[in-house]
Amino acid sequence: MTNWLPDLREGSGPIYIRLADEMEKAIGTGDLAAGSKLPPQRNLAYDIGVTIGTISRAYSLLHERGLVSGEVGRGTYVLSRSESAPHPGHDPVTSSLAGTRPLNTPAGKIRFDSTAAPEIGQSETIASIVSDILTDRAHDVVSYTRGFPEHWQEAGRRWLSYGDWAPQAEAVVPTLGAHAGIMAIISVLTNPGDRIVFEHLTYSQVSRAVGLIGRRISLVDSDRQGVSPDDFERVCVQEHPKIAFFMSSAQNPTLATMPFDHRKAIAEIARRHNVWLIEDNLYGAMNKKEIPLIAAFAPERTFVVDGLSKSVSAGIRGGWVACPAHFAQRVRVAHKMMTGGLPFMLAELAARLVLSGEAENIWNRCRAEINTREALARQTLAGYDFNSNPDIPFLWLKLPDPWLSATFKNAVYTDGVLIDDEDEFKAGRSEKITHRVRLGFSSPVSRQEVDQGLKIVRGLLDSGSAGYDSVA
Repeated sequence: MTNWLPDLREGSGPIYIRLADEMEKAIGTGDLAAGSKLPPQRNLAYDIGVTIGTISRAYSLLHERGLVSGEVGRGTYVLSRSESAPHPGHDPVTSSLAGTRPLNTPAGKIRFDSTAAPEIGQSETIASIVSDILTDRAHDVVSYTRGFPEHWQEAGRRWLSYGDWAPQAEAVVPTLGAHAGIMAIISVLTNPGDRIVFEHLTYSQVSRAVGLIGRRISLVDSDRQGVSPDDFERVCVQEHPKIAFFMSSAQNPTLATMPFDHRKAIAEIARRHNVWLIEDNLYGAMNKKEIPLIAAFAPERTFVVDGLSKSVSAGIRGGWVACPAHFAQRVRVAHKMMTGGLPFMLAELAARLVLSGEAENIWNRCRAEINTREALARQTLAGYDFNSNPDIPFLWLKLPDPWLSATFKNAVYTDGVLIDDEDEFKAGRSEKITHRVRLGFSSPVSRQEVDQGLKIVRGLLDSGSAGYDSVA
């Protein structure tokens, strides 16, 4: 084991980045030779006077750069230059945009890093509808989409309706999935430099995408009841955002659901400060709690987004946006500019699934499968702290001491399971640390595979500190 220690007296920025940079420099000069074992995280933290979390993040960063490898029970080792050579398509900018997930999913791993609708045989129904479309609308399938049939909007109106709230069909825009709809809204309502509000932990692919197009991020506090109205007011007063992105029910990844009074307060604050709202109801519609949407309190400034990816089929890319009055045409045009246009086949397929009732039938079967898998997860992980919901295809697991989110993710990866650590969901640079990971259990093809993955997770949780220091 090497006795090398870094010099962190110079430089600026987060200590874990400076530490990773120093270690990368030492690897380049040979001071940390290929094959040498790095100090255990606890030891190095003590030697240089920082927290274990700082060391863990530095080691994780080195792992992401392809400079070290870590195995439970062995330790963290410096790779040789041939082993650590980056893939020809890899670069740091791409990594920052992609988040913490690998760009190409490794083969042979159990996928707990996705929440797509489970496979319950829906392909047979989809194939039948596709066949009908090819017969009925052969010319439209091979051409560009020139118009938006009214039944596409009617399908969106039905799918977006929630409790007593329902949009007008003419206010609905079909989109290439929920994400594309969200980005179309943001491109319409903001300019480069404008601020958009996100929770510290959220669906961060949107926050990374808005950064890519030059928008700035404002972070708002939240708790078990979702967004804090008081802190949202503070952000509005101090930072003057243009839009806020919220998931009012079954928030991803925390599963928090805003109570009635919080939703009403958020709507009032947004109106008072002239802030637009995007309400992502992708998981909320699956939750069936029937608390009124924020849109019910502020219909003049709230865009509601939903789609088929979690409840019917992610591959169809079917989604819809319900817009405030007079905004549907703008969002439709922006969506075309952002995506290149909506494929006729996908839009027609999504509409027919909804209008025929087949989307609801598939969702009921998916929900039954999710219910069974969530019950299996609760049974296997009994005794540990986690948030779950029978209708939602993931859980938010609190890690016992001394596990950290990134180190646990790497340890589980070594044992054959892909999960998401908390950094995957950070909308911006946040000092809030939860020591949690998200386990999505809808993508494995069978319950047996779900059971196998859960048992691997349970085994690592039960191992405590036995494998902790050796995880990069």
